[in-house]
Amino acid sequence: MSDEDTTQVPETADENPHAAEFAVLEALKAEVESLKDQRLRALAEVENIRRRAEKERIEASQYAVTKFARDMLGIADNFARALAACPPGLRASADPQIGAVLDGVEATDRQLLATMERYGVKQIATDGKFDANLHQAIAEVPGNGKPAGTIIDVMQTGFMIGDRLLRPAMVTVAQRDALPAGESLDTKV
Repeated sequence: MSDEDTTQVPETADENPHAAEFAVLEALKAEVESLKDQRLRALAEVENIRRRAEKERIEASQYAVTKFARDMLGIADNFARALAACPPGLRASADPQIGAVLDGVEATDRQLLATMERYGVKQIATDGKFDANLHQAIAEVPGNGKPAGTIIDVMQTGFMIGDRLLRPAMVTVAQRDALPAGESLDTKV
């Protein structure tokens, strides 16, 4: 055998008549894969846009009443002040007509709060510990045995709309008990 017999000569178009067709086929396969990838990306983008639009629609409907709800808070505050001005003991001894007016104020207050709640506006809980995200401390007062940071009194009710703060609750908070004489914060562990 000669050296010429062992060397491989590349195939030419004459030797493999389908080489050009295979090259075109491979190029078309690559283009199909590229187009499939583009299609999947476009579908994913459309789905993301749909989800974003749905989320924005829900938020818009949930928070559309925010300005109106803020305006209604003043009315709720006035009802609460009117009811607080007439202690229960006085109500029992009052003229029946005054009692009827107070009953009407109470019913209107309950209806206002129920209507606000139907639209996602809820009162903030003020029992327990102070939470700076929901409450605004306007004073620290002696705790009279309650732990420091416990809400003692509510000056103005706070409200949430959905998961957003509409107005913080204005509260007084129990202060830390005074340290015994001769002790400092450094010695307290």
